[in-house]
Amino acid sequence: MRTDHAIETLRLTKRYGRHEALRNVDLLVGRQEVFGLIGPNGAGKTTLIRVLVDLIRPTSGTAAVLGCDSRRQGVALRSRVGYLPGDLALYDDLTAAEHLRLLARLRRRPELDPRPLADRLGLDLHRPIRALSKGNRQKVGLVQAFMHEPELLILDEPTSGLDPLVQHEFVAMVEEARGDGATIFLSSHVLSEVERVADRVGLVRDGSLVTVEDLGQLKARMTRRIELHLAGPAPPGAFAGIPGVRSVEQRGDVVRLVVSGPVDAVVKTAARFDVVSISSHDPDLEDVFLELYDGEEAPLAV
Repeated sequence: MRTDHAIETLRLTKRYGRHEALRNVDLLVGRQEVFGLIGPNGAGKTTLIRVLVDLIRPTSGTAAVLGCDSRRQGVALRSRVGYLPGDLALYDDLTAAEHLRLLARLRRRPELDPRPLADRLGLDLHRPIRALSKGNRQKVGLVQAFMHEPELLILDEPTSGLDPLVQHEFVAMVEEARGDGATIFLSSHVLSEVERVADRVGLVRDGSLVTVEDLGQLKARMTRRIELHLAGPAPPGAFAGIPGVRSVEQRGDVVRLVVSGPVDAVVKTAARFDVVSISSHDPDLEDVFLELYDGEEAPLAV
């Protein structure tokens, strides 16, 4: 299987009995792209990742990773992929250094040195893994994923348990890896995490890929809130019927609008009045997610 994409899936489906954890997922992730997969817990994000790294087999459909069939060539791919699972398992009887050196030998890369990454993340390599906090265990997972400078990083909930300073360092590591030619595929229900690093996002809902879009373009077509403060009250209905305006609330000299898409028509109408101030709340990824879920309960962290 040959492809110019880092990841390519076609009608990828995974069933557990009657339950479809993945349903006909078609996805393309370009080389050197940072792609964010978002969705609530149980939506299918981790199932998709486990298929990509050949931990589980799909019921039907295909998955290509770095031009290889992940099902038939999974073992060969592992030296080219850095993987951080959401349910990270470590050798508790070892120190962090011993654990990482063992993984380096298993990769046939005994020369790999975990110390530079450990120093960046504030990880004490000499402590036994069983004595590490959740955040420090996550740091071990990040070092083992990044240490061999893989072509593709697949990261499931990568900042789980990390404090804000370490999260900032993680973002820098992602940007550096992409600058060195790597592709990064990360899954998270922490929307602010994805928003900081992703070029494009894919939204998973009930096992289906609902949308894949450039983050900026996705925000541009979502609703935003605009508040106008006028020198005096506008005539009733002055802002009614404007293309893209979903709702208008007028209270005295204050006009509040919910607008979908471009706001040019709103600005043009506002120019007919004496505007004291105008403010706009542009949608962030949380707003986008909630709108695409159309009010359904979708527990996410921001």
